Amino acid sequence: MDTARTILVIGGGPAGTFAAMAAKQQDPTATVTLLSEEHCEPYEKPPLSKQVLLGTHAPDAARIAGPNGIAHHAVVFEVQADCRAIDRASHTVLLGDGRMLPYTSLVIATGATARELPHVPRTMPGVHYLRTEADARRLQPELRSGRRLLVIGGGLIGLEVAASAAQLGLGVTVVEVAPRLLARVCDQETSALVQRAHINHGVRIRLDTVIREVRPQSDGTLIAETQAGGTIAADLVVVGTGSVPNDALAAAAGLTVQDGIVVNERCESSDPDIFAAGDVVRFPGPQGLVRLENWQHALDQGGVAGTNAAGGDRVYTSLPSFWSEQYDLYLQGVGWPAANTAHVRRPMPANSALAFDVSDGRIVQALGINARRELATIRRLIDRRTPVDAATLADPARPLADLLKR
Repeated sequence: MDTARTILVIGGGPAGTFAAMAAKQQDPTATVTLLSEEHCEPYEKPPLSKQVLLGTHAPDAARIAGPNGIAHHAVVFEVQADCRAIDRASHTVLLGDGRMLPYTSLVIATGATARELPHVPRTMPGVHYLRTEADARRLQPELRSGRRLLVIGGGLIGLEVAASAAQLGLGVTVVEVAPRLLARVCDQETSALVQRAHINHGVRIRLDTVIREVRPQSDGTLIAETQAGGTIAADLVVVGTGSVPNDALAAAAGLTVQDGIVVNERCESSDPDIFAAGDVVRFPGPQGLVRLENWQHALDQGGVAGTNAAGGDRVYTSLPSFWSEQYDLYLQGVGWPAANTAHVRRPMPANSALAFDVSDGRIVQALGINARRELATIRRLIDRRTPVDAATLADPARPLADLLKR
């Protein structure tokens, strides 16, 4: 009689939680243990920079595994589990309390950490980074009307924090090193629409600006000095300049790491008994290995990793997507970036936008603002590789849904 599997999942975020649930579903006889370094039930992170900061949502209220928690899925759950080392030879994981947990298969879903600027350390009074519910709990009480907030980074997280703070009555300045906001995810016209929304809400935008130094003052305020020699006074600073994968545990175990744990399409690492998923991995994309940081990717890839760790044989083929809420703007993107595409814009009502990247007569990527219905149709067009023409995409009188009938 075969021995039942023992599956360990390291990381209590979306990828780890979905991996644990998928593993148990794939093999109900397996003992599946989810190890989280945090102190609470796995929670949804998108609200942290929005509803949580606005005070309308508790940081850990939205549970990833549902209102009854991860235990309802017959998964053993350990909080504040400090995973120190992986011994691949003995198939064990060493915890900080000295325990050695055995595994038949292991899923690493350790996520990523906010990229820290050396000259703006998180230990400096008044400086905040936002990645966890603990970060949100520290920041939220500081966002009081009339205070001055400096946001370093004009990406999605930085702009979501800026929008929340502006709605709470703070004076907000956003500093971005690039010549426009959201340069990594938006075209120029969509970026301009987002920038106008922030300016209309009183946010000051400083582009092509590098913060050289932040100095605490004796009165508790902060002075940020730019590379050009200017200064910005603030009561608090939030840094949102990307993230770095938490791959040190994997690297120390001798797994192949390249700015993230390298996995194949089945989420297998260089060790066939160890799988990985989420923000911490680099996996095969259309143009080679890629690392993605978004919520849906973590959920979907976690499910594949967990299924395969429990004996399944799934391939990760999900289409990348992201979303962001800022004021009354709902920004969405779907698809893979590609070289040599035709860029097509579709006229939309005020406060909305829709743009497509087309390659070889098919949509490969799309971006929209307040265009949820259209983006849902576009996702299906991309998945089906439906042939399209630029004239139809650019004509608002021609419903996109009609293309699905071809």
